[in-house]
Amino acid sequence: MSPATPSADHWARALASGERIAAPVAVVVAHPDDETLFAGSLLRRLDDARLVMVTDGAPEDMADARRLRIATRADYAAVRARELTAALDALGFGGRLIRYGVPDQGAVFALPALVERLRADLAGVELVVTHPYEGGHPDHDAVACAVARAVAGMAHPPAVVEFACYARFGGERVWARFVEDGACPERVRAIDAGDAARIEAALAAHASQAAVFGPWRPEAERWRAAPPHDFAAPPRGEGCLYDGFGWTLTSQRWREAAA
Repeated sequence: MSPATPSADHWARALASGERIAAPVAVVVAHPDDETLFAGSLLRRLDDARLVMVTDGAPEDMADARRLRIATRADYAAVRARELTAALDALGFGGRLIRYGVPDQGAVFALPALVERLRADLAGVELVVTHPYEGGHPDHDAVACAVARAVAGMAHPPAVVEFACYARFGGERVWARFVEDGACPERVRAIDAGDAARIEAALAAHASQAAVFGPWRPEAERWRAAPPHDFAAPPRGEGCLYDGFGWTLTSQRWREAAA
């Protein structure tokens, strides 16, 4: 990084300031609704934006689809796609949407292809905004890993900033909180009334996921420079939240696949 190149912490401060961002930015998220829950105030402030949606939001096991009385995985993915389009309209996003279409909970098994594709889709951006590696969801962790590997292989790598999403604290899911890393302080922006209304409308668009986020609404968004994660080791913190979900994809299996 040259002395004139803004650092990741510079970008974290800029995101927390609420100012418009003229530089090219890529926001890389795992699922439809992540863009609203964790970066909902940001998207309309980006003048040159790419939103990369890694999964289609529809797991192979069909449990979520059956709960919603949706007959096929393809139909469930189509519902999630329509919800995302409506949510982005509500948020005022005017950039480019790039859909990868990986099945929900399947991102770790597609890592080589994701890394290769991200290297192409991140070319020319100055900043990537994405998930931390904190064991909240296997797709969140896979996206963090894919972005880190993609950027590491680029001749002119962009800065990487993480948003706070959710992780395990006290044995429970806690939203909008980072697992602390003293070397990478968080930068915080309170959600104002206008952004709160847009986020509420976008979450209403994501109606199929209402049981997931329930009454929780972001009161602030948190940003930090991405730490140098060790994806071969368990994430820092209190352990993987999704190990308590009863899924066949455990954190141990995730690390084996990622390796």
